[in-house]
Amino acid sequence: MSRWTLGVSLAVLLVVAMVLGVLFGSVPVGASELWAVLLGGGDPANRDIILQLRLPRVLLAGLVGGGLAMAGATLQALLRNPLAEPYILGMSGGASVAAVLVLSLGLAAAGSWVMPLAAFVGAVGAIVLVFRVATSASRGMDVRVLLLAGVVVAAFFSACIAFILSISSARTVQSAVLWIMGSLAAADWGDVVTAAIYTLPAGILLMALARSLNLMAIGDETAHYLGADVEGVKRVALGVAALITAAAVAVAGVIGFVGLVVPHAVRLAVGSDHRALLPLSFLGGAAFLTLADLVARVALAPAEIPVGVITAFVGVPLFLVLLRRSLGAR
Repeated sequence: MSRWTLGVSLAVLLVVAMVLGVLFGSVPVGASELWAVLLGGGDPANRDIILQLRLPRVLLAGLVGGGLAMAGATLQALLRNPLAEPYILGMSGGASVAAVLVLSLGLAAAGSWVMPLAAFVGAVGAIVLVFRVATSASRGMDVRVLLLAGVVVAAFFSACIAFILSISSARTVQSAVLWIMGSLAAADWGDVVTAAIYTLPAGILLMALARSLNLMAIGDETAHYLGADVEGVKRVALGVAALITAAAVAVAGVIGFVGLVVPHAVRLAVGSDHRALLPLSFLGGAAFLTLADLVARVALAPAEIPVGVITAFVGVPLFLVLLRRSLGAR
């Protein structure tokens, strides 16, 4: 499949997913009513549902899903392994610990910047800790050791979250538990703006690094000989991936496996050229999470399933298949 064909297909799928996300929910809205609201009219009740609840939600799903997919593609290039993903490597867990700590201390009210900043610090700390654990256990950067380090660090972060919640108020625990499972239920326009401010510039920066990521995917030594600043690209790319993960965690909680499923599927379709892989992963991730959130809303309506559960149902089987292939190739 050509890149343009896939790009147009994913763009159409994203638009369809967003329209369906606005139309369907616990209270269905007709297409004619949606059109009337978009033109400035419509029933006041439906207008509130569309403009204040569903439209921010589908836009946030698109930004979060697209950002996580780009972060996953970046980590896979840096580590030269399709199993790399923010959730698996513990970045989401580190961001979650910092965010839950902010919630429990009541610091989120200090400003909209507090949660993303705390999550960013947590995500960076997590990836540094994972690499330290992996390198201390193995002389080289064995991918199996790195994955095991990610699992260990994630378990440690889970224990930290459990401890923080055990000494927090019931209200904090209730809101944090739903948030930890990954949910877009509380999405508003402020969350959309926050996600856009962090995710879109970060995505543009990753696109600027696409050629270097192509070289890094071949090998550090080869990339160095071909003129890439290997260490500089690693630091910037990891920092940008951490920033995207932090923004996603801050506004939507922990949503795993988007960065695993989507880049892998796109890579199978168009290859590993990051000049195409990154933007197509953004479109694919946006469409994937928007559809996953739609399923989460309508499957047990009027109750909702956390969207992180839906992405895990899709991502875990694929992760096991990729892990088996990775180990079988050794």
